[in-house]
Amino acid sequence: MALNFVGMDPNLPDDKCPAVYVEQETGDFYFQGKIVRDPVILAEIARHSPIAADEMVVRLPARMEPIIAEAAAGTYEAGRIGHGPVSVKDMIRGARHSAVHLETRDTYDPAHLAFQDFLGGGAGRYDRSSWTETVQSAVERGVRMRRARVVSEPVSDYIRWEHMLTDENVKAGEEVRWLPRRQAFDLMLPGTDFWMFDGRVVCFNFNAGEGADTGEEEFTTEPDVVTRCIAMFEQVWERATPRDRYQPK
Repeated sequence: MALNFVGMDPNLPDDKCPAVYVEQETGDFYFQGKIVRDPVILAEIARHSPIAADEMVVRLPARMEPIIAEAAAGTYEAGRIGHGPVSVKDMIRGARHSAVHLETRDTYDPAHLAFQDFLGGGAGRYDRSSWTETVQSAVERGVRMRRARVVSEPVSDYIRWEHMLTDENVKAGEEVRWLPRRQAFDLMLPGTDFWMFDGRVVCFNFNAGEGADTGEEEFTTEPDVVTRCIAMFEQVWERATPRDRYQPK
């Protein structure tokens, strides 16, 4: 079976990507949207058309009407490609109030050319404008961005390099703190780093053994998981030291 991608919600709300597809052979429509769980709405729908055990109601926003119309009329362009997986930057762009990041590793990308330059006695700087511009834009619209790093001491060369570079994060408006691992032993930290947006969406990200980002991410809005992540981050943040006062040992 082959599906033609017609289009997705142009606003990319939060971690959702409502989209419309058309099956090439049959012309059947496929709708990707938020699952409707409101019992009042489901009862009203069931009053007109019973919802079978293998059926599910999804909601697409009104702003997608032109995309749905394209699918129905068959006027969409063949070969369209969607946005792809939602990235952390997408989530930051969609955040309304807050974005926090908990980092718990001592090494992330040891092969990074700027890090290798740093090890060799160089400046270790590289163009980070893509990130700092994302931060600055979010902060300017009222999003508070915080990053907490739990590190081993004596710190690794990678953390020393990271600490040096963080002046750019702070200048862009990101708040960054460090917490020595010895002071975090009783906090029951998660098995991997995570981002959290507006206190309701968590994105866990995974790294290989040597530290490199694997590109694997796991999003969740499960209330119990989100609540635990909020508690973990705030506990780390309360104990951690701001960048301007933390000296790597």
